[in-house]
Amino acid sequence: KIAESYTIEMGPKGPQWKESPQPFSCSVEDPTKQTKFKGIKTYISYRVTPSHTGRPVYRRYKHFDWLYNRLLHKFTVISVPHLPEKQATGRFEEDFIEKRKRRLILWINHMTSHPILSQYEGFEHFLMCADDKQWKLGKRRAEKDEMVGAHFMLTFQIPNEHQDLQDVEERIDSFKSFAKKMDDSVMQLTHVASELVRKHLGGFRKEFQRLGNSFQSISQAFMLDPPHCSDALNN
Repeated sequence: KIAESYTIEMGPKGPQWKESPQPFSCSVEDPTKQTKFKGIKTYISYRVTPSHTGRPVYRRYKHFDWLYNRLLHKFTVISVPHLPEKQATGRFEEDFIEKRKRRLILWINHMTSHPILSQYEGFEHFLMCADDKQWKLGKRRAEKDEMVGAHFMLTFQIPNEHQDLQDVEERIDSFKSFAKKMDDSVMQLTHVASELVRKHLGGFRKEFQRLGNSFQSISQAFMLDPPHCSDALNN
């Protein structure tokens, strides 16, 4: 007996997830330093407010991390983007907190805009549960979910239209070619970009310093020319 279901429908370009019946957005704001166990443990809490309830809940990074791992475990056929990385030192520096907040906003925007991930019961629990006791119960319920991995396929409501198997295989083959090409190209781009960074930190840095010294030399020449009409240019 399967309690949840996710619908696939035929779109103009082939099968697609059915859009969420109640789209919503979510804000992540006001990172605040908090403590517990009489100040022994310190953490940053974020105010998370879904648009369809308007009621804020307060979440730590570890709660986002828990949700991310549940999504990975359950939706093996859907791409779930990475959370911003964990960091052992400098966690309470303003720059780091602001950077992490921006990345969490991007992450949560992806979740709310996805027709399937946004409907997940565990995500709903993350966005709405304000009570500690209820949080633990919902967390355990999500962790006991059996519709994960290949079992998740049993929750699909599929289109009635007949699918041409040859067409399906061709689509899958072309997608595999695309995915491999994209993977290789992104790796190549990453490699070239990191090489360029290394050169800027090393060789190019000296080149730019030489360029700067050349300009400085011109300004020194003008300074030898009275009545110093060129002060603005020198500066």
